[in-house]
Amino acid sequence: MKVSELARRAGVTAETVRHYVREGLLSPERHPDNGYQLFNDHDLERLGFIQRARMLGFSVAEIRDILAHADQGDSPCPLVRDLLASRLPRIRARIAELEALATRMEAALASWQDMPDGTPDGHSVCRLIESFPEETP
Repeated sequence: MKVSELARRAGVTAETVRHYVREGLLSPERHPDNGYQLFNDHDLERLGFIQRARMLGFSVAEIRDILAHADQGDSPCPLVRDLLASRLPRIRARIAELEALATRMEAALASWQDMPDGTPDGHSVCRLIESFPEETP
């Protein structure tokens, strides 16, 4: 199958398929007469795997490593577990940071509800932001 058919069957764009080929995640054969990239059902399965790995937050480089382990006959499962186990605490910390940001934004909007707009006067740029208290570390 050609790029467009693989993309359609996998539910991705043709550019996504081409990107994964450039990144070495897919290795199509070339049609001897016209040079078209040709994919098979194995490539479709591999593309599905890549998409699931991306949904779990794996980078293209990490997916390349995972696939390299599998292609060599080694189980990539320990690597997969280690990658997620090391990433999850960072993700949880980022979520906490975003929750704190959302709380600050909500507080700002509430405190600004009845404040009039101001015009920059050389001493003030935006009194809404300037009225918001600085946080102490």
